[in-house]
Amino acid sequence: MTVELLIDRRGPLLRAATVVDGVLTDLQMESAELPSLLGAVFLGRVDRIVPGLDAAFVDLGGEGRAGLLALSDIRVPGAATRKDARAGNKPIGRLLRGGQPVLVQVKAEPGGTKGPTLTMDVALAGRFLVATPLAPGITVSRRLGRAEERQRLVALVEGVTAGGGWIVRAGAADADPALLEAEAEWLALSWRAVEAAAAGAAPALLKAPPDAALRAVVEQGARGLDAVVVEDEAAFAGLAAWAAEAAPDLAGRITRHRGPAPLFERHDLDGAIADLAERVVPLPGGGSIVIDRTEALIAVDVNGGERGNALAVNLEAAREIARQLRLRNLGGIVVVDFIGMRAERDRERLVAELTHAVADDPSAVQVHGLTRLGLVEMVRPRRGPPVPDLLLAAGRQRPNL
Repeated sequence: MTVELLIDRRGPLLRAATVVDGVLTDLQMESAELPSLLGAVFLGRVDRIVPGLDAAFVDLGGEGRAGLLALSDIRVPGAATRKDARAGNKPIGRLLRGGQPVLVQVKAEPGGTKGPTLTMDVALAGRFLVATPLAPGITVSRRLGRAEERQRLVALVEGVTAGGGWIVRAGAADADPALLEAEAEWLALSWRAVEAAAAGAAPALLKAPPDAALRAVVEQGARGLDAVVVEDEAAFAGLAAWAAEAAPDLAGRITRHRGPAPLFERHDLDGAIADLAERVVPLPGGGSIVIDRTEALIAVDVNGGERGNALAVNLEAAREIARQLRLRNLGGIVVVDFIGMRAERDRERLVAELTHAVADDPSAVQVHGLTRLGLVEMVRPRRGPPVPDLLLAAGRQRPNL
């Protein structure tokens, strides 16, 4: 299996495409015209408190830019444990006051007329570790179920870090301890830079969000990248500087593309990305899925075409739906209308197949099973602007989605 990460810039779009054996599997995009705030850290200022919502609006600076900080995302500074850091059942008016500076991170992008969603639980992500400096202790990914392995990783991380809070990602299980140590040091330095910047006046941006190139590398985690080929000079310089400090194993694999043909002509990536603006996605077996977005949710309809085997079409559709949600970066409530099946075992197999298909999604998709109407409900956390929106903002596609 060959895994490549190809990065270019076309007009306002910075694009990072992961290709496995010639097939596009992941896509990170950002636009200068529709910039992402996901992961940005701000020193905000409490604008107003809304007791009815158990939340506060926080001014992040910039014209009309304010985020929502819910009671569940408020943390008590200086707590000794993660449990102590949570605000508990105290009313929000006793925890925050108007005009108060607060250190917050954007955990969900603005959507429609809504501003960004904020948290005081700052998390700085690497390939193997996530630094949680305001939430002490070490936790291990749920994907690592064996108690012995979890204990081993906790001891390993304790040995390469100097205290603080850490989340150990699943990819750390097979990582070289030297790589863990390098990444932990880079994340610790990043946090110290945030702390130094927080001494200034609010509101202010303390740490810019990672760009599409860095997000793409980080979200690959431990999956080996055989090559990282970058066409854009600025993206290459930034990624190379990051690898030298945080990922020395990748430093020699990051190269510039200097060929006469555009980088994304390889594997016809431009065509594959253009298809992500289409409502209708054909299935190899002859059926199709139709994806529509509303303010409230994403509706997906499965059509069988002339194929008579409902289970086969549904299983094929489940895998493609998982892929399309990830490639298009669609988030929120997702409702899927599969082809009806009478047998209970077939319905159970379908839900299991969909759950398996979304298991590796970095957005931690939750599949809630079938409703009484035969619909499958899912929730995929929002992670940056949807790809169709970025394409439209760049003027590259007609408004199909």
